[in-house]
Amino acid sequence: MIEFLLYTLFFLSALLLVLVILLQEGKGGGLSDAFGGGGAQTFGVRSGGINKFTFTLFAVFIMSAMALHWTGGDLDSGSVMSTDPAANAPGTAPISAPAVPAPVVPASN
Repeated sequence: MIEFLLYTLFFLSALLLVLVILLQEGKGGGLSDAFGGGGAQTFGVRSGGINKFTFTLFAVFIMSAMALHWTGGDLDSGSVMSTDPAANAPGTAPISAPAVPAPVVPASN
């Protein structure tokens, strides 16, 4: 149940973050101007509050992503830092180094 809520929060914050960033007024042109300057009319000339809202939305996005990672199960499964080579690929045998062939000695007559 908690993972469903986290995924919902993650998805909604990502969607809102994309929309809010695209609607912000840039230094010169951008997507907000492409749609007739709707971003400037929506957020007003002084957009200090929208910057705070964007940062808050970004924080929610990052925290929900980290929470999803932490609740995702065993954190060490499949780690490349494992000391046991067989732990990285279950069901396979560890790879051993090939045998070095003995040097060839020429036959003396």
